[in-house]
Amino acid sequence: MTRVDERSAADGEEAAVCPHFQHAAELVGKRWVPQLVRALQADVSRFSDLRTAIPPISDHVLSLRLKELEAAGIVVRTVTPTTPVGIAYRLTDRGRGLAKVMTELAAWAEQAAP
Repeated sequence: MTRVDERSAADGEEAAVCPHFQHAAELVGKRWVPQLVRALQADVSRFSDLRTAIPPISDHVLSLRLKELEAAGIVVRTVTPTTPVGIAYRLTDRGRGLAKVMTELAAWAEQAAP
């Protein structure tokens, strides 16, 4: 029995979607997250390069999404003490798992295109 099929003992109603799935769907469904994961998968790692890879994204939103992905354990931020300070982003193991999903989504999108 899946969590979707489980019934709540308290109210007897069918449980909502698994909370883990819901959280993942909300994260991946945010604007620019799939594109960021794909860019990071392609070894684009610096803020300015990510900004170039996704031209419509604003600096503010890019910064926000990177912080959200870092908080979710998808991205790790590395600071190199140079002049100027070097900051790079890369996918974690968890992020590389998500990147596989994005690869499948890209393949599906190509097949589904009119």
